[in-house]
Amino acid sequence: MNKPLYVAPQSYRQRRLRDAARLLPILAVFLIILPMLWGQAGSDLRSSGLDAIYLFVVWLCLIIAAAVLARRLTLGDTPPDEDKG
Repeated sequence: MNKPLYVAPQSYRQRRLRDAARLLPILAVFLIILPMLWGQAGSDLRSSGLDAIYLFVVWLCLIIAAAVLARRLTLGDTPPDEDKG
């Protein structure tokens, strides 16, 4: 009848990691659309080159973030009994 007032730290971390994994595509869409919001009507070649560099850096960072999240989520899925082996 009395529920604990807190969640176990491991369970809490797993939930936050899952939340971060769910928010990553939304963040990706925002970051990829961002150069379009900066856009000027008469943009020159230099600014489009910088936009391309920005997109590749964002793309690389998103890949790294997804890999880190996936690895931490899969490592956290092992039951506690198997961790002490």
